[in-house]
Amino acid sequence: MDDVLTSRGRELKHVQVREYVRSLVDGLQPGDPAPSERELVTRFGVARMTVRQAMDALVGEGLLERMPGKGTFVARPRRRADRPLSYSEEMHRRGLQPESQTLLSRLEQAGPGVARALGITEGDAVLHWRRLRRADGAPMCIQDAYLNEVLLPGFLEKHMPTGLFDALARRGLRPTWAEDSVNADVASEAEAELLEVDPGASVLRVARRSLSGDVAVEVSRTVYRADRYTMWLQVGCED
Repeated sequence: MDDVLTSRGRELKHVQVREYVRSLVDGLQPGDPAPSERELVTRFGVARMTVRQAMDALVGEGLLERMPGKGTFVARPRRRADRPLSYSEEMHRRGLQPESQTLLSRLEQAGPGVARALGITEGDAVLHWRRLRRADGAPMCIQDAYLNEVLLPGFLEKHMPTGLFDALARRGLRPTWAEDSVNADVASEAEAELLEVDPGASVLRVARRSLSGDVAVEVSRTVYRADRYTMWLQVGCED
């Protein structure tokens, strides 16, 4: 019972900090500085992690933006982007036939990174779905998807869906936008075996946070074969 009360107390503080900052931002202009984490820690008497969770939520909503080495500022309006594609949709667009093989599906406790990205508390229940994705019969990537169990009750009690985005759409949670982080790396021995490449072969690692409106519904980490996958980006330009 004490743990539950403590968890609820942290959640309440997180909401208080978030809504306080939101109220301040409503009267500011894009580019104006947001309150510092240190200032909010002092004002509310909470842990820095609680403040960071609140600020992360507002960054995810597009209300704030972080500038490395400078601080956090009121965000400029986001350009409208195409909705994110599922793996199957993307492969079909490339003229390839997608296939998926489930490697793991289970309930886990959210680690700090996943919890922060999903806007939940570390240790909360998340669904972990790991799949080997193929295109035209050959391995393309390994994907680990993490989902907030509260949003998808009973997800693991039935047959696994053929597509995650379709399953989310049936619950009114089809992702409408996403944030990606991409870096080049080399395949581990375990990854190389699944991807059918040599250990140390070049791969692309993509971390994605998918949102439906303002709700973070999925966090995924995907390892792509660099010899098979080219990332396409749509970039808007100003005069």
